[in-house]
Amino acid sequence: MRAVWAVARRAVVWTALCVSGALPVAAQTDAAVTREEMLKAGGSIATFCANCHGDSGISKIPDVPNLAAQNPDYLLVQIEAFASGKRKNAFMEGLMRVLEPADKLALAAFYAAQPAPPVITVPEARRVAGGAAFTRLCARCHGDNAHGNETTPRLAGQQAEYLSLNLKRYLDLTGERFYAPMTAAVTQLGEKNIPAVVDYLRTLP
Repeated sequence: MRAVWAVARRAVVWTALCVSGALPVAAQTDAAVTREEMLKAGGSIATFCANCHGDSGISKIPDVPNLAAQNPDYLLVQIEAFASGKRKNAFMEGLMRVLEPADKLALAAFYAAQPAPPVITVPEARRVAGGAAFTRLCARCHGDNAHGNETTPRLAGQQAEYLSLNLKRYLDLTGERFYAPMTAAVTQLGEKNIPAVVDYLRTLP
């Protein structure tokens, strides 16, 4: 099972690199058919997600996350978490459980390939304050540009209400979200500073 999972992860990363142009042209040419087929399949599956997450992964609902430009490895892990019931949401659990392994790969690759949400402008003092708090408490895991990595989500350009809601869940220990390092970081941040960090993240490309 671990071997299959490792192959699946490599496939998603390969696809994402091809789409982003991060691979040499020759390598992209060799993988072009597979890449295009996977993205087309992922786009077809994503039609079932569009009512909430938007046609291209930019959410239509304030407390539902944007998926566009999210890290493919991270997306695949979350898909599997919903499918297994490790991550709780009745609708998402049911939807992810009907997907075949190839469907999950295609869906993750499709969203990873979509353009990131547009940035917004916030008052400079608020941007600076939020940026300072993010750099001090969050950048170590989420990256200086908040793009995350294979195990940590991209936060740049994320929905404001979604970010606020989930940061408060970590802070309040509601049980919906629990990860000790996150709870520790948000506790240091404090509820009153959450809005500034959220606004800062929405200014990042």
